[in-house]
Amino acid sequence: VPGRCFDQVRMSIAQPGLSVKLVTTHGGLSVGEDGTSHQSIEDLSLICSLPGFSVIVPADAIETTEAVKAAAATLGPFYIRLCRPKLPLVYGEDYQFKLGKAATMRQGGDATIIAIGLMVKAALEAARNLEREGIYCRVLNMSTLKPIDEAAIIQAAAETGAIVTAEEHLEHGGLGSLVAQVVAKNRPVPMEFIAIKDTYAKSGKPSELLERYGLTDKDIERGVKSAIKRKR
Repeated sequence: VPGRCFDQVRMSIAQPGLSVKLVTTHGGLSVGEDGTSHQSIEDLSLICSLPGFSVIVPADAIETTEAVKAAAATLGPFYIRLCRPKLPLVYGEDYQFKLGKAATMRQGGDATIIAIGLMVKAALEAARNLEREGIYCRVLNMSTLKPIDEAAIIQAAAETGAIVTAEEHLEHGGLGSLVAQVVAKNRPVPMEFIAIKDTYAKSGKPSELLERYGLTDKDIERGVKSAIKRKR
């Protein structure tokens, strides 16, 4: 949607502030074999630039259901970004989505991993692996990308002293950029960014692409260790 229809979204929804809810699929690399033309890897930066738009990137089917309900009940334009693959569940049926609030998936004091979408599962796997090495990570699901939960970010920076962001999006203009703005302004700490670098991706199976472009639990683990090394 943002690539082909950005001007329409900007002029017909954002500027008049209409309460339109956009639910899109095939976000990120995980469209797989469809290739570069179908990989929406810059959509979040485009939509987040539009004043008044709320942006949500759910972590699983349960959160998607709750996010759609919340968007429908809230005045204003929304962009809900889904990926193509069927994601494993990270939440139970009792989960309650809170717009604008990060969800703490795991506690820890050595570093914080902030993730969105399918990267939440990878973040949890990375945290479990790191725990075996004596590194304890807090994991935040920042499913509401805009308005972002600044309080949760500041608290994480103050209490853990290092932050790693993980997203299926270009490094520029997405989750990492938004978190870095909050950190730089309020509580500077070492950061690492697990995201697609300044490139378009090739065609391939989703799992192969995620590995090739550095979006796996192992990449998150390396990011955490790098950020911790730079802690004061």
